[in-house]
Amino acid sequence: MTRDTRNPMAVLAIILISYLMIILDTSIVITGLPKIQSELGFSTAQLSWVQSIYTLAFGGFLLLGARAGDILGRRKTFQAGLVIFTAASVMIGLAQSAAWMIAARGVQGFGAAILAPSTLALLSYSFPEGRERTRATAWYGSTAGIGAAVGLVLGGVLAQTISWRVGFFINLPIGLAMIFLGARHVEETPPQPGRFDALGAVLSTLGVGGLIWGVLETSEKGWSDPFALWAILGGALLVSAFFWHEARATQPIMPLRLLDDRERIGAYAARFLYLAAMVGFFFFSTQFLQDVDGFTPLQAGLAFLPMTLVNFATATQVPRLTDTFGNRPLMLLGIAVTAVGMGWLAQAEAGGSYLWQIALPMALIGGGQGLCFGPLTASGIARTRREDAGAASGLVNVAHQMGMSFGLALLVAVAAIFGGDGFASSYHAAMTAGAVLLLLSLLAAWALIPRKSLNYQPNED
Repeated sequence: MTRDTRNPMAVLAIILISYLMIILDTSIVITGLPKIQSELGFSTAQLSWVQSIYTLAFGGFLLLGARAGDILGRRKTFQAGLVIFTAASVMIGLAQSAAWMIAARGVQGFGAAILAPSTLALLSYSFPEGRERTRATAWYGSTAGIGAAVGLVLGGVLAQTISWRVGFFINLPIGLAMIFLGARHVEETPPQPGRFDALGAVLSTLGVGGLIWGVLETSEKGWSDPFALWAILGGALLVSAFFWHEARATQPIMPLRLLDDRERIGAYAARFLYLAAMVGFFFFSTQFLQDVDGFTPLQAGLAFLPMTLVNFATATQVPRLTDTFGNRPLMLLGIAVTAVGMGWLAQAEAGGSYLWQIALPMALIGGGQGLCFGPLTASGIARTRREDAGAASGLVNVAHQMGMSFGLALLVAVAAIFGGDGFASSYHAAMTAGAVLLLLSLLAAWALIPRKSLNYQPNED
């Protein structure tokens, strides 16, 4: 059974623009960090929490936000997430101190945790499985790659020419427009009767939050820090308790049947490893351009244009290419091309040719990302029941956020251990490790995702 929307393309546009806001704010802040530090008086240790608190709140509350949409109705939680995210963005733009900004970024991450799974769940609900949903999820997945790349460029441009605050203030008109248009075009999903899995919500939030916090702390203080290690251990124990509880709960926050499908497991694993590599690419490349090659924030942002433009050009063709070649081949090709680009970029030397050492490998990374994000998203929600759409969407985003968190900590540790003297050698070590993570992502997708993926009828059991 399928459902018609009054204007499916309007619904898709609202979903994509809302999701784009989340992705942009994850990366737009990176190239503006030096300006933020000097203007608000951040210490070096505090500065990392501008990004870390957002990731912590986002990843920690994802499953809670996803399940709330299933129980209360996904349009309600979609609009609630928009309101929280937009209001927090304004507070960030108005921040007058380091503590103010960190608190507002945490609230913004909480809003993103409610909004992100609602966007993907609404997409799953609005488009029947098959060609329509595959094309819609291709656009959705491509938005993730495009938004991250555009955010770096836009962040650098705004930080140097106007103010880093504009990148957050711009969410106000966009958020208000999406709230209004969402009320007009997005139809509410039927709320699911039943009780809320409170214990599952607490265990998942504290467990995932503990893991992310511990791993983020290791990226600052090293893997020997006792508090970070205790947080990781505690988080792992809570996650284990969460799975034990979910197997016995009558109405679980995350039905374990979502993990009984090879394609979905492969998509989650491949996405986790892919994002672990990509966060290192953004983090280390930005610093290499500014600290080693002497680029200004504006120049560093513009230096990512080859990636951004190729990403956009490739991503716009993914729906058509998926119809022709299928989901799995595009996914494998995209991850492989990204790995080649990452390995090439790892060879960059200080003062070398921008075209040969930076632009061309970045173009490969952009093309690979444009090809694989849509298929990874589509496989992550393949053959899910309608009542599980929110939970499946939450798992896609958990894999995304956890991959970024663990990847940053791992690559920072690799850079510190194998980097030697100077940032350039640390950069080479981290980017080489990123290329290895991409090869592992390729292996996971190749081994777990079946050759004939997404050629199934919807499961309405």
